[in-house]
Amino acid sequence: MKVKKFKTHSLEKCYAIAPLRYNKKDYILVAAEKVNRCLMFDLEGNLEDTIWEEPGGTMSIVQVPNSNGIFLATHKFYSPNDSKEAKIVIVSADKNGNWSIRTLVELPHVHRFDIISRDGQYYLVAATLCSGRDFKDDWAHKGKVYYAKLPEDLSAYNEDNQLELTVIKDELLKNHGYFRGYENGYEYCVIGSEDGVYKIVPPKKGEQEFEVIQLLDTPASDMTLVDLDNDGNLEMIVFSPFHGKNLDIYKLKDMRYDKFWSFGETFEFSHALWSGEINGRPMAILGHREGKKQLIAVTMEAGEVVTYVLDENVGVANTLAYKNEDKTYIVSANREIDEIAFYEVR
Repeated sequence: MKVKKFKTHSLEKCYAIAPLRYNKKDYILVAAEKVNRCLMFDLEGNLEDTIWEEPGGTMSIVQVPNSNGIFLATHKFYSPNDSKEAKIVIVSADKNGNWSIRTLVELPHVHRFDIISRDGQYYLVAATLCSGRDFKDDWAHKGKVYYAKLPEDLSAYNEDNQLELTVIKDELLKNHGYFRGYENGYEYCVIGSEDGVYKIVPPKKGEQEFEVIQLLDTPASDMTLVDLDNDGNLEMIVFSPFHGKNLDIYKLKDMRYDKFWSFGETFEFSHALWSGEINGRPMAILGHREGKKQLIAVTMEAGEVVTYVLDENVGVANTLAYKNEDKTYIVSANREIDEIAFYEVR
C-alpha cells in the first residue's frame, strides 16, 4: 500500500478531524487543540471556509444526525492540565453561511464525546479524561462517562439552559480512548482507560440503563475494533499505556480478547487511530507523535499482520480515511509539524 501526499495546509497544533454533510455536499472539518481555527475543506482538500477563529481546544467533532451541517464540538480542552473550562458547543450556519456557536453543556475535562442511537433514540455520550485537577499532572480525580437523551431540536440550549447529563461509568483513570461500533442494528461505544477497556451499550426501547461490559482489564490509551481477517469477529487494536509505547492486536477467543500480535518497535506517544475498509480491505490507519512520528497502515495478508509506513516525521494526532467517487483519501492532522495533509491511496 502506498499513498501520495497531494495537498497540505498549515494549522498550528491541528488535532480533531470529522466529516460533515452540509448543503448536500460532503466536507472535512479540522480543528486545533490550542487557541486556533476550525477549517472546512472539500473532499479534494481545498479550503472552503473558516468555521471559527478561536477558542479552539477541540478534541472531538460530531455532526448532529439528520441535520444540515449542524455539529457539536469540544471547546477549551487545551491540555490535560488546562481543561477545567472545557465544554461541548453547538455549531450551525444561517442561510447566508454565517456560523454561530452556543453552549450545549459545560463539562470540565471533557475529551471525547459522540452521538449514538438505538431503537430510534439518539444519545449524547461524553467521556472526561479526569474529574478535576488540584495541581499539575494530578490524576487523583478519575474520569467518568456521561449520557443524555439528545433532543431532535437543540435550538433551546445555550449557556443559560444546558443539557443535563447522567453518569454511566466513573472511576476511570486517564479516560482517553474512544471508538464507536455497530452491531445488531444499534450503535455502541468502547472506552479506553488505565483501568481497562469497556463496551457501553445503550438501552433497548422501554429500558433505561446502559450496559457496561469490560473487554480488557489492562491499560489502554486508544483502541479500535475491525475484522482484519474477515472471520466475522472484530480484532481489537490497542495503544497502551496512556499515550504509550505499545501497539498490540487482540483476537476474540472463547468470548475474551487475547493478545496475538505486537508491533516490533516502540510506538512513542501513540495517538491517531482509525479503522475501516480501504479499497475493500479491512485495515487500521494509525500514528504516533514522538520518535519516528510515523503514519502507518495495519492490515492482514495471508493470515499474517502486515504494516506499511505511509509517512514519517509528521507526528499524527488524528486521521481519517474516506472515499470520493472512485478514489480513497486519508486526511491527517500532523500536529507535530502543524500540517493538515491530504493523501491519495494508490
